[in-house]
Amino acid sequence: MNWAFVGASTIASQYVLEAVRAQDGNDVTWVVSGSAERGRGWADAHGIANATTDLAQALADDRVSAVYISSTNEKHHPQALAAISAGKHVLCEKPLGMSVAEAQDMMSAAQTAGLVFGTNHHLRCSGAHRAMRDVIADGRIGRVLSLRIFHAVHLPPHLQGWRINDASAGGGVIPDITVHDADVARFLLGEDPVDVVAQMGVSGMGDGVEDSAMSVWSMPSGAMVMSHESFTHPYAGSGVEVHGDKGSIFARGVMTQEPVGEIELVTDVGREALSFSDHSLYEQGVADFVAAIAGQGRPAADGLDGVKSLAVALAVREAAQTGRRVTVDYGDVT
Repeated sequence: MNWAFVGASTIASQYVLEAVRAQDGNDVTWVVSGSAERGRGWADAHGIANATTDLAQALADDRVSAVYISSTNEKHHPQALAAISAGKHVLCEKPLGMSVAEAQDMMSAAQTAGLVFGTNHHLRCSGAHRAMRDVIADGRIGRVLSLRIFHAVHLPPHLQGWRINDASAGGGVIPDITVHDADVARFLLGEDPVDVVAQMGVSGMGDGVEDSAMSVWSMPSGAMVMSHESFTHPYAGSGVEVHGDKGSIFARGVMTQEPVGEIELVTDVGREALSFSDHSLYEQGVADFVAAIAGQGRPAADGLDGVKSLAVALAVREAAQTGRRVTVDYGDVT
């Protein structure tokens, strides 16, 4: 299957291109970039035959079956709709759009066209997160009481740019990282946040957008989720803690793009290090997407997952802006 990549991005070059080529019979034959020079250089560096600034040109190629979108956030909606209109399956970076309505529009268009639409939430593809989910589902920590996600990192210079200074492009730590953490909580607990309280601020990097946020979410089961995201913490580390009435999970170093970290289960019988698969997160995500196109299962994160993670992130931002508890608005989705 041939792919077109929309966005000559770092994530595309470091992770997704290799993940596509790891699938039998899959390759990237087009790259679309807003800069002709960048697009051509990116294509040449990665052995891709065609580069263009014209999305329609790439979509007109009947040999292209799938499109991966990793452009800046405000472009996701129109680019995804164009690809779907051209009959292409779409794997889109998070957040899907600038609003829940945009994200829902993308998902609905793909459903109407009978096309596969996926959200590239890589963390739910990791062996660590899948191992944690299995422990929770098996009841080994009992009834979940709380979950804590700490995802405060230091955004490297080559990724800063629009993420720290351009609200119109979807910049800010909330659409960049909180949206991931919302998907992690949903994936681990199997339920959707009901409402949130939050604060956000600028701690040394943001220019017109927030670079740090903390929030607390209530879940339908009564569990509470505490989430912390930042672009400015070089030594904080990352992880997840899940606490139940019969045990706790401590996962460290697992909120990353690599299959690394460690997980410890603590119960009344003692402490147990949990093993997990070290497969590539992105290869897993692309493999699930390709399988879904073949009629085998569903994407690791589909359009509905993308809609709901965005809805939580937008509720966090609204709560931080207003100082009020905000009910998460998932739009017209179930």
